[in-house]
Amino acid sequence: MLGVGIAVLDLVNEVEVYPAEDDEVRALALRRVRGGNVTNSLAVLSRLGHVCRWVGTLGDDPAADLILADLAGHGIETGDAVRVSGGTTPTSSILVSRTNGSRTIVHFRDLPELSAEDFGRASLDGLAWVHFEGRNPQETARMIRRVRKEAPDVAISVELEKHRPGIEALLHGPQLLLASRAFARAGGFEDPGDFLEDLLMRSDARLCVVARGAQGAAFLKRGGHVQRVSAYVPTRVVDTLGAGDVFNAGVIHGLLKGLPDGEAVVQAVKLAGLKCGHPGIVMERESPPISD
Repeated sequence: MLGVGIAVLDLVNEVEVYPAEDDEVRALALRRVRGGNVTNSLAVLSRLGHVCRWVGTLGDDPAADLILADLAGHGIETGDAVRVSGGTTPTSSILVSRTNGSRTIVHFRDLPELSAEDFGRASLDGLAWVHFEGRNPQETARMIRRVRKEAPDVAISVELEKHRPGIEALLHGPQLLLASRAFARAGGFEDPGDFLEDLLMRSDARLCVVARGAQGAAFLKRGGHVQRVSAYVPTRVVDTLGAGDVFNAGVIHGLLKGLPDGEAVVQAVKLAGLKCGHPGIVMERESPPISD
């Protein structure tokens, strides 16, 4: 399993309730952790038994060292990562409300994205799957074409989290498209069925999935019809940070294990719901019970 995307240093402040503008409040706890969509998904996939590698860019600062150490602790190989001389590793300042588990993120990035040339130095040998964040579309589209040409049997998925200029270039090549509710809304869609039908029509994907937070998820496979999955609600919502990344990992895990599309999405919804009942991305004290 190869993941391509950014890694971030997250500074997570837990507060009782989200403050109003110009308020001054005391944080109840502070965590300094590794973040980033694709690295979060890889951490979950590694926990679920997959051999994982990450490719992306980092600065040459202490934050990068912390990120690399964390990934190594999850068993994720980082030998193809690109260290940018003089670069600053991306940072997110995050507020998590203990009242309802919601999170607000302020992201700072001043670092070049991974280029197709950088990706060209990463080996594709032995891979079963490559998962891309849907960012830097022109370069990422070149990376997808390389995988299709050099490793045609390797499955490709793309996360569509934000509606970026040129993102349509990433709709051709992946077998799986994993969209967020925010991406669907940015395209003018509120109904997940309408969104999925439009996305499938504009792509050559085999399966399109949209995560909908507290409303669960919906999916559409080519030649099928839209199906919806209800959310799995934990006893208490503690932390929703990274739930979408956990959901994406759950879908990929299910498909890698040969589950039917619907079962893979149902288990991904459950895994994301279980995550919302725990702080952090991976529940360290127990194996995530993703099936009944």
